[in-house]
Amino acid sequence: MFETLGLEITPRAASLWLGLILGVGFGALAMLTRFCLRRALVGPEAERASARGVWAMALAVAVIGTQAAVSLGYVSFEAHRFTVEAVPVLGIVAGGLMFGLGTVLARGCLSRLTVLSASGNLRALVAILVAAVAAQATLQGALAPIRVALGSVTVPLGALPGAPVLWAAVIAGAALLVVLRSRASLGLILGGAAIGALVPLAWVGTGFVLYDEFDPIALEGLAFTGPFAEALFWGVAAQVTTPGFGAGLIGGVLAGALVAAVLSRRFRWESFDSAAQMGRSLSGAALMGVGGVLAGGCTVGAGLAGLPTLGVAAIIAFAAVVAGILGADAVLSRTGQGRRVVPAE
Repeated sequence: MFETLGLEITPRAASLWLGLILGVGFGALAMLTRFCLRRALVGPEAERASARGVWAMALAVAVIGTQAAVSLGYVSFEAHRFTVEAVPVLGIVAGGLMFGLGTVLARGCLSRLTVLSASGNLRALVAILVAAVAAQATLQGALAPIRVALGSVTVPLGALPGAPVLWAAVIAGAALLVVLRSRASLGLILGGAAIGALVPLAWVGTGFVLYDEFDPIALEGLAFTGPFAEALFWGVAAQVTTPGFGAGLIGGVLAGALVAAVLSRRFRWESFDSAAQMGRSLSGAALMGVGGVLAGGCTVGAGLAGLPTLGVAAIIAFAAVVAGILGADAVLSRTGQGRRVVPAE
């Protein structure tokens, strides 16, 4: 479809702008709704139900919108990493558990830390920089052999069997039940729905609107691990690479969150309270960078954007991340090093 738009730029350059636009929306909405899977699972008890409602509403809309786009022929996930036949289960499970542990240690996943960094939180800013370096090292650097070794252990799984519409109805229905039980305010629920709507927009935008058979770009959805690695690589080697959807998304999220933080008077400078807090946060960030690459996505990439593809790989990755978050929080809380170490965001 790209050739019919009459744009005087390449599809990759156009994807940069698409990522920027969607990123601004995600950043602003995530700041205002405090969108975060960790808060929904192990956050402060008074906020947990409402956070679950926001996240579940986003997932329901993402699933419905994405599968509607699939049924209309706008996008296909047949060759996507989440639906390939040979699933690197060992790498996905290990990566998901690492990412979940890192989320608890750093007090937020990559998407939440990105949003927080735009509100003046220097803890989050340093953490996402460490995560970006770790992700790039796992993709193309010193840690790449580990990724390759773990990825060589595969199991033939592919996509979920049966009619996609039934699976979509099950996932969306379960998510909506969580929303109804969450007692979240109407404003938060609408904000969650708006975040969810960005997921099919990203899939359709990169897979259909910007598709050009003579200059194809990759099908990409909302994510943070890969995009951070892309943004970092472009930042240090701009002469040998060009930015695309991922780099635009990161820039947009930072910009959107910054504007929302300033307008809502949530912007304030924060830093580490102690060396121990810094060590814990940076350890978590490194685990998320490595784990996100091994798992094939983060809480957004494998969860919010991955589950709507109905790929078994995305389901396994998301389940491993959730298990990592719950397990890490339980262990740290039992040893007295849990939620009291770092103030709530």
